[in-house]
Amino acid sequence: MAEFFEQLDDKHVRMIGAQPVFFVATAATEGRINLSPKGYDSFRVLSPGQVAYLDLGGSGNETNAHLAADGRITLMFCNFQQPALILRIYGTGRAVLPQDDGWEELAEHFTLMPGTRQIFVIDVESVQTSCGWGVPVMELVRERPTLLKAHAKTDPDEWAAKYQARSSSIDGLPARATDRFIAGDPATVPQD
Repeated sequence: MAEFFEQLDDKHVRMIGAQPVFFVATAATEGRINLSPKGYDSFRVLSPGQVAYLDLGGSGNETNAHLAADGRITLMFCNFQQPALILRIYGTGRAVLPQDDGWEELAEHFTLMPGTRQIFVIDVESVQTSCGWGVPVMELVRERPTLLKAHAKTDPDEWAAKYQARSSSIDGLPARATDRFIAGDPATVPQD
């Protein structure tokens, strides 16, 4: 049975903290809906009414474009262990890039990783929990270090050129690109 809450409580925060992966969904009024899995140690609960996640350069910048166009975002966490539980955070979000005011204060909540592109801040509008009984029990074997390794090896000028070129979504909506290469701490790159 689904239950709705106005903000995150301590039980929700503990459940979120135990998950190695979460999912992000965004859309503009027209065009494709974006749904992306996220891993690494990239999610933070800033308060019962606000969360954030660290975003690394990847295959596109859809979330940035959709939030600029529409603002709506849904985050989903599945407990793949016991007890079965699904938690969704519905809210509005915005991108904070390294060149933006407030970046330094926000970045203090994270360990910056190679390829850090932006931090998404989400204002919680509601939280929903549901049973998750149809979700399989699964076990995390390990994080994939591939993305972090690729970013750690990339020349900063090449990285900036690559991600500056991604200034629009698949559907042509404008996306803001960072003007800074964030190398992060090489010690944070997992080894095989």
